[in-house]
Amino acid sequence: MDLSGITAIVPLGTADAWPRWRDGDAWLAGGTWLFSEPQPQLRRLIDITGLGWPSHAVSDDGLTLAATCTIADLDRLDLPRAWIAAPLVGQCCRALLGSFKIWNRATVGGNLCMALPAGPMIALAAALDGICTILTPDGTERHLGVLDFVRGPQRTALRPGEILRAITLPAAALCRRTAFRRISLSPNGRSGALVIATREGGGAFALTVTAATRRPVRIGFDAPPAPEVLRERIAGAIPDGDWYDDVHGAPDWRRHVTLHLAEDIRQELAR
Repeated sequence: MDLSGITAIVPLGTADAWPRWRDGDAWLAGGTWLFSEPQPQLRRLIDITGLGWPSHAVSDDGLTLAATCTIADLDRLDLPRAWIAAPLVGQCCRALLGSFKIWNRATVGGNLCMALPAGPMIALAAALDGICTILTPDGTERHLGVLDFVRGPQRTALRPGEILRAITLPAAALCRRTAFRRISLSPNGRSGALVIATREGGGAFALTVTAATRRPVRIGFDAPPAPEVLRERIAGAIPDGDWYDDVHGAPDWRRHVTLHLAEDIRQELAR
């Protein structure tokens, strides 16, 4: 879609000074959502694709993904064998139901910054203790957990002029067993509920709920809980007003399927 209100596009290179942020600015990376609908409030796009950030880095500490890493690049990663959570990466990539064109343009950072409940990169990062690195206008960095970064539908902790630089998934989280469940109202529909569970070698169990809720919710246990305890904890962690309501699912349906999926993956990881 043409954005008729845009009066300037500022391409950034590695040696360029960043322009002073002003009202009507937006960062441009993949642009798959930006160009999908009118943006009458925007006047200038700051293009960060020329910054040349490496898409990822693997180290003993874990996996760091550049905000500009595309979904296609992420899906192609060959991760260390010890990281038994690696299949979760592909599962979350495929939860983004888009064409190959979208996969090769849409970015991990854009998915987080849109903060849509169904964002599968939010689910992946929240389930694996993701930490966001944020660049501030004064040139410094700050770090924030994904659960605190995403605050609600299209609401994040980013302040004016800040940009998400990277997301780090710790090695310890990548060494956990995982279980993944997703449901939608139609075979190719947007996620109505996306539930992920992880279990550490010592037995600790964590349940992450996204898509069904307005923001990601993570509930931790010392060990896989009894079914009734799991239901009680979900009810306590997600008040009635926090179940999401849109054309992709009503709150009561989302609550019902979340409880069903949560019990299903509880049984899988309890074995």
